[in-house]
Order: sequence, then structure tokens, then C-alpha cells
Amino acid sequence: MKCDVLILPGLFNSGPRHWQSLWHERYPQWRRAEHRDWTNPERDEWVAEMEEAIAGCNGAPVLVAHSLGSMLVAHWALSGSPLKVAGAFLVAPSDVERPSFPIPAGNWAPIPRTPLPFPSMIVASANDPFASAERTRSFADAWGSRLVEIGDAGHVTTDSGHGDWPEGLRLLEDFCAEVSA
Repeated sequence: MKCDVLILPGLFNSGPRHWQSLWHERYPQWRRAEHRDWTNPERDEWVAEMEEAIAGCNGAPVLVAHSLGSMLVAHWALSGSPLKVAGAFLVAPSDVERPSFPIPAGNWAPIPRTPLPFPSMIVASANDPFASAERTRSFADAWGSRLVEIGDAGHVTTDSGHGDWPEGLRLLEDFCAEVSA
């Protein structure tokens, strides 16, 4: 793949059979953001840790975010960071304002509603338990993201049958080609 990638897992991190982890195994030169606390994420701390991870990249990376990692990207974009990213590939963004979100949303709400200052694509499922299709469309509209709806795919995790997820990797390859052109 012809782009630098920074992987941004969501709440509880991505386990060893999750597509983010499997892709990272396939492309060990990609970087992966690490957080001190994957279980009780504090937004400002995660933004600072993401900033540090971006600073450690060679050039402007493509962000590959899942779930709460997508909300992290939106909050980081508002932080005023001087660092640049080539784009953001956002998979199954979690609606932290939804009562069924697995932890108290705390300072993750409200969800930023300003356009992202870099190209972005949201890959969304019609039956995601953590964000309705309507809400995900509203995120895409607010952020200026291209929306790719992939049907009934749950939360796009190992549990929903998305281990290696070759279709997602093809979408990412196409996105990387677009932002590096």
C-alpha cells in the first residue's frame, strides 16, 4: 500500500483478530496509536496521545479509525494542531450521544459538527448497534465525509464477521490512492 497509516482503535482497543490488528500485522510499517486507558477513555488525554502518534509518523499519515477512534479524529481536528494528516478512513463511528453507548459519554459529547480539514471517508453499517444509519449520515454531512454504506455489517468487528475484512482493505487502498494523487 502506498501511504503511511496511523491506526486508531476505539473503546477497549482492537483485539488480535480485529481487522485493524490483522491489517497491522500485514503492514508492520504502519503505526498504531496507544492509549494509557482503553477502558475509561478521557477525551483530552486521547487527543494528546493521538497528537504524539501523528508526530511520530513519517509525513502526513492516513488515519484508519474505528468506532470511538472516529470520534477521536473529529475532536482532534478541532484541537488546533499544527500537524497534518493526508486523510481519515472512519469505520463505524460510535454515537457517543446515544444512551446505549457502552460507557458514560462524559466529555466525548457533544459530537463535533464542523467539516474536517482533510479528506475523509466514513464506512457505515445499516445495523450498527452504536450508531443508527441516520446519525452516521449526519456525521458524514457535518464532517464533509464521503459515505460508503456497506449494508448490514453490525459494528464492523470480529463479532460481526469482519476479521481480516478484505473489502475494507480495498476501500482503504482506493482512499489512499485518492488522497495521495
